[in-house]
Order: sequence, then structure tokens, then C-alpha cells
Amino acid sequence: MPKPHSLPYLFDELKNISISNLIKWKYLEKGTSKSGVITWSNRYNEVTSRINIKVTFNDNEQTLILDYKCEDEVYNVTVYLESLPSNLGKGEVWYFICPYTGKRCRILHLICGKFIHRSALKSGMYSKQTHSKKWRKMEKTYGCYFDNDKHYKELHSKHFKRYYNGKPTKRYLKLMEQINRAERFSATDIERLLILGC
Repeated sequence: MPKPHSLPYLFDELKNISISNLIKWKYLEKGTSKSGVITWSNRYNEVTSRINIKVTFNDNEQTLILDYKCEDEVYNVTVYLESLPSNLGKGEVWYFICPYTGKRCRILHLICGKFIHRSALKSGMYSKQTHSKKWRKMEKTYGCYFDNDKHYKELHSKHFKRYYNGKPTKRYLKLMEQINRAERFSATDIERLLILGC
């Protein structure tokens, strides 16, 4: 009889719902009640999953309702939203209250059919945590080179903002720093890395 697999769940590969995306999609606007559909796609841009959501965001109620089906089970879950004052002293920061753990969080992961806080999965890890010490050292030095295509894609994406009020955005400056670092490596450097692994 084969041994059960001991590979961890990888949080960055799980489907999730984030506060950042709800803000980006304009669900968290005061005085509104908005319904919609969140979809997930594979690398061929084929939709693989979808859920219905409804956000009520007014003075009396701040909730997210998730309505979906997973492995033949129907879920209708209410997630409460809560804000805390920003540590920058300006505005407020919104969080989900995980309906299963009661913890405050900015991302809910789909684990065993339920959108929950990552602490509920003790064996969960981020993919970088599974890399060896040697790999992490190489990634720290050469990672920007291998991520360069991703950086250019983001830089030229439809809604990417390079400037705000005439000043470069922090994200734009960070991307340009990564791109400039990557361009310092020659083809010989990368070839040596792949052959010697160092």
C-alpha cells in the first residue's frame, strides 16, 4: 500500500479572494451594494472556476456573501468586514473576519471547499519556503533575470500606472529597478549558472 503524500499545500497556488482585489474592482465603495462573479482561469485563459459574490458596504453593514458550489456541495457564506485605522495615520484598512477561525486577514484561501484564513491549514507553505537554501541564494541573485518577462508584461499591461500626479509610482520604480538589475547579467553569466548551478 503506498504511503500517503506529505507534500504541503502551497498558499500561492490556491484560489483566493483578497481585499486588494475587491478595492480594485470597486466593491468596497461606501454606500453601495454590488453583486458580481469572480472567475479563475488556467494558463490557457480557460475559466476553471467561478463564484457569485455580493458586497454590502454601508454604515450599517459591511459584508461579503460567497455563493458557490464545490465538489457537489453548495456554500452560501457570509464574511464580515472590519476596518482599523491605517498605521500611516490617514484613512482605514479593511480586513475580512474569517468565518471559520475568527481571525482578521486580507486574503481568504480556498481550502477543502471553504474560504478560510491560512492559519487553519497547519501544513500550508508558500512555494518559496519549499526551495532549498542553495536555490534561495541563487534566486536572490538571479531571480530578477528569470522574472524579467513577467516584469515587462506588468509594465505594459493595460491599466498599469507609471505616474501619479506627475511623479513615478512606487510600483513603477520597483519594476524598473528589477528590470535594470536583470539586464546587468550577460548570456554567459546565465549559461554558467545553469551548467554549474552556482
